[in-house]
Amino acid sequence: MTHPDQTPYQEADACLALMRAEVDAGLQHLNRACSSEGRLSAEHLDAHQEVSYELAFCIAELEASIVMLRYAQQVSTQDEICEPMALSFCAENLRAVWQRLLTHATELALSNRHLLDLMGSEPLAGFLARFGDISQIAAIGAALLARGNARLPSGLDGEKDMVRDSFARFAEDVVMPLAEEIHRFDQDIPDEIISAAADMGCFGSCIPERFGGLMPDERSDSLGMLVVTEELSRGSLGAAGSLITRPEIAARALLLGGTEEQKSTWLPRMAAGEKLVGISITEPDFGSDVASLSLKATKVDGGWQLNGAKTWCTFAGRADVLVVIARSNPDRNSPEGKGHKGLSMFLVEKPRFMGHEFSYENPTGGKLVGKSIPTIGYRGMHSFDLSFEELFVPDAALVGGDEGQGKGFYNTMAGLSGGRIQTAARASGVMQAAIERAVRYANDRKVFGAPVGDYQLTQVKLGRMLSALTAGRQFSYAVARMMDEGGGKMEASLVKLYSCRAAEWVTREAMQIHGGMGYAEESDVSRYFVDARVLSIFEGAEETLALKVIARDLIANAREENLG
Repeated sequence: MTHPDQTPYQEADACLALMRAEVDAGLQHLNRACSSEGRLSAEHLDAHQEVSYELAFCIAELEASIVMLRYAQQVSTQDEICEPMALSFCAENLRAVWQRLLTHATELALSNRHLLDLMGSEPLAGFLARFGDISQIAAIGAALLARGNARLPSGLDGEKDMVRDSFARFAEDVVMPLAEEIHRFDQDIPDEIISAAADMGCFGSCIPERFGGLMPDERSDSLGMLVVTEELSRGSLGAAGSLITRPEIAARALLLGGTEEQKSTWLPRMAAGEKLVGISITEPDFGSDVASLSLKATKVDGGWQLNGAKTWCTFAGRADVLVVIARSNPDRNSPEGKGHKGLSMFLVEKPRFMGHEFSYENPTGGKLVGKSIPTIGYRGMHSFDLSFEELFVPDAALVGGDEGQGKGFYNTMAGLSGGRIQTAARASGVMQAAIERAVRYANDRKVFGAPVGDYQLTQVKLGRMLSALTAGRQFSYAVARMMDEGGGKMEASLVKLYSCRAAEWVTREAMQIHGGMGYAEESDVSRYFVDARVLSIFEGAEETLALKVIARDLIANAREENLG
């Protein structure tokens, strides 16, 4: 039963712990079902993909709920909307996780009767009765409409809020006036955005001060990068929000695996925006399966020759340097060449090219050809198919020098962890923009004699939208702090999984609130919707993260717990 002296936050924590115990029981069963001779079997795991996928979302939603509760405890005295929002968000996620478990109870060896009894007894029944009523969510939406402002306390220090204000003005003054035209006519990002962003230091947000960046030398500080990313993405995902994704990935990889000469050569120029970066990992046949990449790097006199194809290399035309993952040891049967162990990372210099295709004849040998892929959204950046034809790169291009051979996978993973929380921040920025437009329209537009915002359904939508945005934002901040302390790799995947799915739903609801106008290409919300759709695909596709990273790790850890 609920203890009379418990606070609502303590009640929520107790309920989340109960639901997490049920999820853990399911994970332990999957561990037993998927283990063979004491090891997880990839074949057995693949036979349980659907339930593993759902469990990954269960964990993401439970973790997001915990973060929301801690956030509300911190800022509830600053804004009265935060506590009821966090508690109702928690209640809705408890129901969602329970429903997933009930649907897959047989496969997880959970008792249907036990799950049904769980929801009808304390503390869950009492908590859901007090904080899970739809009228409470509608009240949050009504409060949002009344204030007309979708900004809640950030929970960050004053310095970060000042950075946010600066980049918010930049987004409004420089990016937003150009965003629609860039999207509708699939234009290149104009130099006035890139140069202005460089002047503000955004390309150096993830690079230490000793290399000309904004990050302190003595410690990592990913929060500043997230704040900048959110505001740029609020202006436009395709024209601004993704500008620092590629230097973020490249910088983390170089800081981990680069030589001192490579760091001092490349990082200052990246930080200044002098050298724009593209990341070339994905291949046509392998997608997110990094360990199976096959683009060949063959050792020749003075360097390496690259041969093969890459795809979805965003910003490849404008980039001055491409971070390329290639197989430097082609012998997949040898210990050194097997899977990810045979991969190395290269820095490939090239000229800048405008437009949707290019062909580069390397004066030192070989050729690089690129053609952009037409997409429904995320325009401005342009994503390219690339063909490497005996393209020569010098020995100095191998990240880490001779000792860097075979370490490309590890350097890539270091970069992608940062890229995943940065993608979560991009999702927050797009959600912020969508909610702002939806609130404005709901207050102004009248239907059946009353503003759209006067109707309960609109208020419920907006209440849930604000909750999803706040949870994604605060989750990303919490993970950034973990990563700065040397952890958070799993959580980086969780927050990307949660935030990118949330952004797709929030932008869909913003479009729906606009009705027919939301479907017009000239409306901002239609752009937000098609832009948000890519977030669950790049920097680790949703399915790959859920199955190959999150669920696999959770199931493996369940085995360790069973063994004591």
